[in-house]
Amino acid sequence: MHLVFKNVNQLWSYVVVSTLKHLGLDFAVLCPGSRSTPLTLAFCQEGSDIEPMPILDERSGAFFALGRAKATRKPVVLVCTSGTAGANFYPAVIEAKESCVPLLLLTADRPPELRDCHSGQTIDQVKLYGNYPNWQTELATPLAEIQMLGYLRQTIIHAWKRCQFPRGGVVHLNIPFRDPLAPVADGTDFILDTEEFFRGIIPTPLPTVNYPLPLEWKKYERGIIIAGVAQPQDPEKYCQAISCLSRTLQWPVLAEGLSPVRNYADLCPYLISTYDLILRNPQLRQELTPQIIIQIGEMPTSKELRHWLVDVNAQRFVIDNSFENIDPLHGKTVHLKISVEDLDFGGVWHSMASLCSQQYLQQWCAMEAAVRKNIDDMFLKTEELTESKAAWLISQLLPENTPLFIANSMPVRDVEFFWKPNSLRIKPYFNRGANGIDGSLSTALGIVHQHHTSLGGVMLTGDLALLHDTNGFLLRNKFLGHLTIVLINNNGGGIFEMLPIANFDPPFEDFFATPQNINFADLCVTYGVDYELISSWHQLEERLRILPSQGIRVLEIPTNRKRDAQWRKQCLGKMSLL
Repeated sequence: MHLVFKNVNQLWSYVVVSTLKHLGLDFAVLCPGSRSTPLTLAFCQEGSDIEPMPILDERSGAFFALGRAKATRKPVVLVCTSGTAGANFYPAVIEAKESCVPLLLLTADRPPELRDCHSGQTIDQVKLYGNYPNWQTELATPLAEIQMLGYLRQTIIHAWKRCQFPRGGVVHLNIPFRDPLAPVADGTDFILDTEEFFRGIIPTPLPTVNYPLPLEWKKYERGIIIAGVAQPQDPEKYCQAISCLSRTLQWPVLAEGLSPVRNYADLCPYLISTYDLILRNPQLRQELTPQIIIQIGEMPTSKELRHWLVDVNAQRFVIDNSFENIDPLHGKTVHLKISVEDLDFGGVWHSMASLCSQQYLQQWCAMEAAVRKNIDDMFLKTEELTESKAAWLISQLLPENTPLFIANSMPVRDVEFFWKPNSLRIKPYFNRGANGIDGSLSTALGIVHQHHTSLGGVMLTGDLALLHDTNGFLLRNKFLGHLTIVLINNNGGGIFEMLPIANFDPPFEDFFATPQNINFADLCVTYGVDYELISSWHQLEERLRILPSQGIRVLEIPTNRKRDAQWRKQCLGKMSLL
């Protein structure tokens, strides 16, 4: 097919968008503005192959794109105008880099002759995001020449690959445009043979390897496997691989609450979910000392576990296909830069556990059963609305395969402490790259935005994390799907109550806890969002067992911040006292 272009910006943007379409792009977030007009029009004219999503707030839009990329494991494009618009992408850029999520940023800019001369809405956008992108460059100003279009096509292909290899992350393309920005004739008269021009562009497949298991692992009688923070593309395959390793070595799996392993408990018979509480017992810390540790993915959140690993100082193998240094403990570490799914048992491995190793495994499993019973018995008797019980209860309530976004601060910690292993295939998502509370709502909406399923999603969050991203509610008119927000409202930052600064008030309450005294019922009315105040655990159970298919809903659980913090300080250490 031959297309005739009368505007060079229209031609340039068409090549950008069509190249991305051939590479497999299917979703783009478009933030409003004038300088990005050619790109916006090209994405809107692409048809059904690429879904364009208009989002007013660039920060919210960037986190929505982040959530979408997390859920699909495919790059998502972000488009914005010139000036400070691109700067609002920065928090999501940092999170995407730290959590290896593929994003492709297209920031429109004024041409070179309009920079450094006080032209309006112009800042220095070259290398705007510092060292956070996997790769970044500025494109040439548009020209209607076939050689330059070839350059443009190849640059877009390279940018797409660098979003994903050797690890997921951000690529930033700064794109200058001269007037006219609207698709009016500017003297260009260019015919493009689109079939020939785009011939040969195919999505790049993911590389695969098979890595033989180190034979030395078989020698150790007291080994543990740590399943850390992870959002694998295929959770079931990931959990099966960890289970196979565990059963082969006869080692327990200490599974972080943000690991899918806790939601595939039927696959992993040696799953340990209460390790943080177990390790608060000084005697057990000593008795359970391992000789060797296999860490899969990022280190769990638990400070108790981290301190114990420092004290143990055992040989540790880290299995993660990242090329980053992911050992914050700086221990005796060997980093195998592979995925756990790529481990090759070679058909010759089988369980050869000694009596000593079996006893070590049984001790871990016995402690798991005892502490888990303590947790269950305690929460079954707890009728008062408390922060900690919410995570425990939700782990048993959600429909199978529910996507669950867990906001930072206390929710992720309560999930690690109390999330009960299940076989519900719940899909946990989170922003633990930089551990910030910004963009939580927009990320969650991006994760559950979908066309082809009625499955709703859930977000577990505190009040401050939700308030930090209320512009995410502006997405409600374009959002397709359902999100139930379980809001733990303790009127402030509960996590700070666990820190030494809580003993110094003033300034603690005003400058650390920062209560906002917001009426969330009124807030939801403002944004046209459904709202319900939860007054009992039974009411929460009824609302979560079957999720709606459309819209956004807030279920507010009012709690007492001071009392909950005191409960944690008193009870966490007692649960492992048998």
